[in-house]
Amino acid sequence: MPVRPTAALSALLTAALAAATLTACGNGSGSGPNTIKVSYKQSMDNSVKVMDTYLAGIKKEFEKKYPGKKVELVPVKAPDSEYYTKLQQMLRSPRTAPDLVYEDTFLINSDITSGYLRPLDPYLAKWPDWRQFVGTAKAAAKGQDGKTYGVPDGTDTRGLWFDKRVFRKAGLPLNWQPRNWDDILAAARTIKRKVPGVTPLNVYTGKPAGERSTMQTMEMLLYGTGDGSTDPLYDGGSRKWIAGGRGFTDSLRFVETVYREKLGPDVSDALDPNFATTVMGELLPQGRIGIDLDGSWLPQTWLPGSGHEWPDWSRQLGLAYMPTQHGQAPGKVSMSGGWTWAVPAKAGNPDLAFDFIRTMQTEANAKKWYIANSGISVRRDVAADPGYATAQPGIRFFTDLVSSTHYRPAYPAYPKVSTAIQEAMESVTTGDRSAAEAASGYADTLRDVTGGQVVER
Repeated sequence: MPVRPTAALSALLTAALAAATLTACGNGSGSGPNTIKVSYKQSMDNSVKVMDTYLAGIKKEFEKKYPGKKVELVPVKAPDSEYYTKLQQMLRSPRTAPDLVYEDTFLINSDITSGYLRPLDPYLAKWPDWRQFVGTAKAAAKGQDGKTYGVPDGTDTRGLWFDKRVFRKAGLPLNWQPRNWDDILAAARTIKRKVPGVTPLNVYTGKPAGERSTMQTMEMLLYGTGDGSTDPLYDGGSRKWIAGGRGFTDSLRFVETVYREKLGPDVSDALDPNFATTVMGELLPQGRIGIDLDGSWLPQTWLPGSGHEWPDWSRQLGLAYMPTQHGQAPGKVSMSGGWTWAVPAKAGNPDLAFDFIRTMQTEANAKKWYIANSGISVRRDVAADPGYATAQPGIRFFTDLVSSTHYRPAYPAYPKVSTAIQEAMESVTTGDRSAAEAASGYADTLRDVTGGQVVER
């Protein structure tokens, strides 16, 4: 027969269990007082180890600087949209919350509103290096309450990459610079006619590509439809999201044209969540894409040791800025984002986590990171370093675009707004809706996801 515990023993076991539970909650991530867990997005491409290698080096330096302290790296290997979902699941509970997380700036205000992140102002006030960060980067990590919730580790810009090998075959100029959207489409049509077997123009689209679709395609178009004096997505005066409008419909019509005329990749490929990995690791190096609307970070895929080494990329690829719709002033457009390191509200070791940030963000380590990941410095001291400015072809081109760049209105509703944009894009990509129908559908969805905080244009 089983032995039943006495009442006293039961009470003792209950008390012990309660104490263990309290201890686990007190430690947040459950990593103990001398260990921090650092969670980050790992590349979907197994051969690209830029982040892994960098963090392994910082871990070694940190553990040497703080004897007895340990760092546990927790990579999350997933497409962008899945990474965001997994991250938010982890942040909800003290049992699963890491001590430090890698946060995309577009998501940070949503996570602040959900109570997932800890304000860093008490740490930043005592950290001299914070003065080196440019104002726009600081603003990207700031909540609507005026507090700062993340330390940015760089920014990015976007433009048009074009393959000179393809352009030679198509008879297009190797110093190509389109003046407007029509010039882009004209070049893509020429490539389609004269260079069979090549995707003329890649623009990311649909929900599987996540923020690549929203920011890298739709917003690069949308922010080039006006004169640059007002935000076409969010009305700061009324604090409402903008529904519809001619610019939004025209931007969808551009995407619709690319896929209706088969100037882009096959729809099945375009809607593959791993398509960006294929573009960077295979299609561009192999000369199978004519024009790619993409970001400043691409060269990290082609550096020595990446698994996709491409030493000739700077000779084979050209760069052009993205023009405005009709070539109207200011003539060019770019979008900027970036990532931050944030401390979860339920982190067990926030002080030690910020010490890890300070280790990552010494001037020397920051410079090392910007060069390794083809990032754009948000620190003045690194930006002024000749070693950074000349480290890689293209850095100067993309850094110069900062003067004409835009930032997403990353308010709490933005992730849902972004998804609504992706859905509209996907519907014109597949041909299920016309641009006008998709724009109307977006307006309806926008009212739902923002609680009616919408203004018509």
